[in-house]
Amino acid sequence: MAAPHNQRLEGVSMGFLAGYVDTLGFIALFGLFTAHVTGNFVLIAVSLADPAQTPSLLKLLAFPAFILGVAAARLLVAYCEGHGRPAVKPSYLLQALLLAGFMACGMLAEPVGDSVGAFAMAAGLLGAAAMGAHSAASKLLLTHLAPTSMMTGNVTQLVIDGVDQLRGAGDAATRARCGKFFWPVLAFALGCVAAAFAYLAFGFVALAVPLAILCLHLFLPEPAAQ
Repeated sequence: MAAPHNQRLEGVSMGFLAGYVDTLGFIALFGLFTAHVTGNFVLIAVSLADPAQTPSLLKLLAFPAFILGVAAARLLVAYCEGHGRPAVKPSYLLQALLLAGFMACGMLAEPVGDSVGAFAMAAGLLGAAAMGAHSAASKLLLTHLAPTSMMTGNVTQLVIDGVDQLRGAGDAATRARCGKFFWPVLAFALGCVAAAFAYLAFGFVALAVPLAILCLHLFLPEPAAQ
């Protein structure tokens, strides 16, 4: 089992990363959802109902790119488990490689104009695949943490437990859940703010921040899931 402070560091850093990448992709690439499957379902539904408002091809392809990222992470984890090897660091490496591709293609696409060019398309799809791999790793390997890229469920649970605490119905488990869900939510929000300022200041080079986070975890001791 990972030590409590290591668990908190992992949850905070991964939540920050998810919010950061999501926001940067949204600002840089025409409102692209790199991690929010809900948003992609909305875009697809809009295109079916009103062809005059058809989203760009990039936004439509982000959903299958996300799925491919999930599938790649699942296959990687299965391979590692089949060979008796820890899979957390390989999953971080996969995310880092995809994010590096996101950053490189984005830099080649700059300045991003009013239309989606080839490099901008590649950047967006690699970003969506990276967040698919991130979400899969969270579900498969980091089950001792709150989800780091799906904040709707986290906020819902946090409010439920907060209300129970305020009405005097909470217990030790309720307090522990509050801490478990609060820090990733806060980190995600801070990641969103940081990415907005960083992209406006530095462009796609700002993706060096989540890459640095992943590289840091590659050198930390292997975390153990519960």
